[in-house]
Amino acid sequence: MSADQELAPNAGPRVIINRQVVEDTWTRVLPAEDGSITVPASGKVIVPYRYWLEHRDELAGRELGVCFAPDDEPESLPVDANVFGVIAVDFPAFTDGRGFSIGRLLRERQGYTGELRAVGDVFKDTLNYLWRCGFDAFAVRADKDIDDALRGLDDFTEFYQSSVQQPTPLFRRREDGATQG
Repeated sequence: MSADQELAPNAGPRVIINRQVVEDTWTRVLPAEDGSITVPASGKVIVPYRYWLEHRDELAGRELGVCFAPDDEPESLPVDANVFGVIAVDFPAFTDGRGFSIGRLLRERQGYTGELRAVGDVFKDTLNYLWRCGFDAFAVRADKDIDDALRGLDDFTEFYQSSVQQPTPLFRRREDGATQG
């Protein structure tokens, strides 16, 4: 980020989008302890996917995103995924990898081309793997350094396996002469 793009010290929450640290313009709506959900009357909001399913008509016309929980099924999405300005996927714990599959399914099977954001237990060591599954935005855990986490996207420069970002595995790229090795 250049000096003229630096965020003010008291700026709101920051996220990584397309390899840049920026101010978060979305509000993620989380359930209260009793399970109730209160959606702000205005502004860009990310609501839980199940809440959206139950309140689609009420939320129509809003600048809206949804957040998939680890046990939500992207295949159950009753509309084109691209109607959402952002789709978030929750990673409630480092050990829960279901969100990686959800991200890949949204990109490859649902054809989602918008911002795909990882939220929850997201930190430097996971960013590169998330990116390979199609995530391009990351809400890094509050107790982690977001600038340090950003560097995690470049931890590896070459991959053996195919991914959303590189659909051709290394052995095929070598056969085609597309990489040295």
